[in-house]
Amino acid sequence: MIEKYIHWLKSIGDAMQMEDGIALAFAEAIAAISLALVSILLYYLVRFILKKTVYKIIQLSTNKYDDLLVKNKVISRLCLLVPALLFGALLPKTLPDYPDTVAALIKLNNVFEILIFTLVISATVNTVEDVYNTFDRSKKKPITGLVQVIKIVLFVVCGIVIIAYLMGTKISNILLSLGTLSAVIILVFQDSIKGFVGGIQLSTNDMLRIGDWIVMGPADGIVQEISLTTVKVQNWDNTITTIPIYNLVSNPFTNWRGMSESDGRRIARTINIDVNTVRYCTPEMIEKYKHYSLVKDYISKKEEDIAEYNKANSIDTSEIMNGRQQTNLGIFRAYIKAYLNNNPKLNHNLTLMVRQMQPTEFGVPLQIYAFTSDKQWISYEEIQSDIFDHVISAAPMFDLRIYQKH
Repeated sequence: MIEKYIHWLKSIGDAMQMEDGIALAFAEAIAAISLALVSILLYYLVRFILKKTVYKIIQLSTNKYDDLLVKNKVISRLCLLVPALLFGALLPKTLPDYPDTVAALIKLNNVFEILIFTLVISATVNTVEDVYNTFDRSKKKPITGLVQVIKIVLFVVCGIVIIAYLMGTKISNILLSLGTLSAVIILVFQDSIKGFVGGIQLSTNDMLRIGDWIVMGPADGIVQEISLTTVKVQNWDNTITTIPIYNLVSNPFTNWRGMSESDGRRIARTINIDVNTVRYCTPEMIEKYKHYSLVKDYISKKEEDIAEYNKANSIDTSEIMNGRQQTNLGIFRAYIKAYLNNNPKLNHNLTLMVRQMQPTEFGVPLQIYAFTSDKQWISYEEIQSDIFDHVISAAPMFDLRIYQKH
């Protein structure tokens, strides 16, 4: 059929009064161009048929994995093989009088086929990664870095194969030539090499997962992506910070995953009490504080203990400095502890205390150390704020004043 087509084209050349050689060259050139156009049209025809059949079946199926083949263009890239195979098979018959030209075009066509196979394998690797990412394990052990290494190796091998094919030499000879350029290769790919090694360390030691909240330099947010060379972090203000993987291995960073997986989120905040308002309690103050239900029993028991101690040691209590006495700060601490013990939003199985820190020029720091049951950021901040709203408001009820610089 091709021969008939070329003969018909040559007859057109003859009708145009071309010389035999020129008419034949004209006919074969037009035939070659026609073959290329038919190959391209065949590609679009195959794609159209697939979209109306295979793609429709994939869309209607309940299996979501086959959708990934469409997403990653595995099928559409396979379609490129159809025109390439057709062109390679029919080209020798189209240009029988130009073997050198045919050989050159066949070589280019074969290179095109090698590239298609490489792209298909690359798309398949992407599909495997997407399938893996549907499992929960992918958050603990992401394989993005490994996939990128595989793709780099794949395209390097593809390049070597193409060069060896075009030069008509063995692949081993190309590899030997590349050995002399190893220093340059290492220099070019140093970030990828360090990133790959760092990624292995991060994965092996379970230092980082997708979804972790980390803090490192300007990065303060959720890990969105772990690639071969970088980690992408979406900060709380929705900006994106990119961190080289080897920085995460060589420099310290904070990972809040431990808090997320624990039974509570810590509160460790202080208020400063004005030292000028701290004093021994008078009987009037004691009676006043006994009206506060959370410390009523505490004050009564403490008074009994103090009275027994002073009596047993024959202490003259006519002077307030002698023996043991209650202070408004001590009762206030007991009040805060009782208030926290009655707060249902705190985890009472974890450490809970109210402690006095080292006094400073800003007063006496009183620290609340506790853990909230709800670890979500907004809920945590609300619980913490409610506690300190109450504590700050309650301080004057114990004749204390929160320090505030004027």
